[in-house]
Amino acid sequence: MKRLTLLLVVFCAGAISLFAQDSPKPYHDGPVWQIQYIHAKPGMEDRYLRYLSGDWKQEMEMMKKNGFILDYKVITTESHNPQDFNVILMAEYKDLATMEGNKDKAEAAALQQLGGRQKIESGYEDRSSYRDALATRVGREIILEPKK
Repeated sequence: MKRLTLLLVVFCAGAISLFAQDSPKPYHDGPVWQIQYIHAKPGMEDRYLRYLSGDWKQEMEMMKKNGFILDYKVITTESHNPQDFNVILMAEYKDLATMEGNKDKAEAAALQQLGGRQKIESGYEDRSSYRDALATRVGREIILEPKK
């Protein structure tokens, strides 16, 4: 009797283990987001948003048209202290391999569209007078449903 009980327990444990391995996860990996945290200096938020609406948007639209990114977003938020971010820039990539694989092509296209490296660097210097780039992060979106 003990032997039969032991066999039944071992069988059930194995069946549960196999069932758990065959069950799909209730979530799956989604696209990758590059997220930049920006501090627009006091009184300069409008100036920075005007830049984003112009040159930055043109660059993002070119990246989207060429298939380097899927989408992009700008989010504003309140700062919690004088050095905190108040603008979040997001670019959505199909996956990490696409993001890394197209890096050189995207840079070359941006250089061409924006007028070369010297003009781009000049723009960085200008923007540093009214905003600080605090951090850049890469994160993966998680889709809360089984993979199809």
